[in-house]
Amino acid sequence: MYKLTVLGSGAAPGVPSIAGGWGNCNPQNPKNRRSRTTVCLEYNNTRILIDTSPDLRLQLLASGIRHLDGIVYTHAHADHLHGIDELREINRAERNSLNFYAGEDTCAAIALRFPYLLATREHANNVLSRPSLIANRFEYYQSFDIKGLKITPIRLLGHNMPTTGYLFNDGEIVYIADYREIDEEAFAHIKKEVKLMIVPLTTPEGGKFHAGLEEIMRDIRRVNPKRAIINHMAIECDYDEINKQTPDNVEPAFDGMELVF
Repeated sequence: MYKLTVLGSGAAPGVPSIAGGWGNCNPQNPKNRRSRTTVCLEYNNTRILIDTSPDLRLQLLASGIRHLDGIVYTHAHADHLHGIDELREINRAERNSLNFYAGEDTCAAIALRFPYLLATREHANNVLSRPSLIANRFEYYQSFDIKGLKITPIRLLGHNMPTTGYLFNDGEIVYIADYREIDEEAFAHIKKEVKLMIVPLTTPEGGKFHAGLEEIMRDIRRVNPKRAIINHMAIECDYDEINKQTPDNVEPAFDGMELVF
């Protein structure tokens, strides 16, 4: 059984944003109030996070999460990474180190920006005084396992830094982060019927480094999931307006959205 919880569904500024307010979003609709993107995925007794947004503390409190089996990172932009220090409370709750998994570029960024939280299996940090996180580097398309959950990192193209998507259990779940295109090789690694696909839509028209609604719908049609959700939405994306423009099996995400299947 899977359970996916969208802890945060917003792009880097959040909604409302400091500079732009609510933008195109109807402030009367609570589904338009968005913290930055983090997703929690549970598979049987395994629970992982995808990214750690700057809003992670409030997200973990709201969802009641005190235990994690690992974190996987998509890339090193601040809105996806800079809540990493909040994992110290998971360390404290469990009195143990925690593993994170990322590509070489993201691991290097974490080591540069947050050197104090890095530990090793042989030398844990004192979890009462600072985080204790263990880096696990991967290569694209080389699968790894977290307590029975098979994870295959895939290459995403066109963003302004290297970004990683993930296939869970040979593609039963497909997670896409900031991108313009999915690397062609990734499609060959989808070996099962896709139950759920998660795709980012920063703005409906897209931009130099982000796919727009037309591009994400192109990729949803190719992957052909039973269900797809759209997250990472900025103030240009009103929940109801995006929902009107998508077919029945595709819908916008919102903070606190839970899917069990």
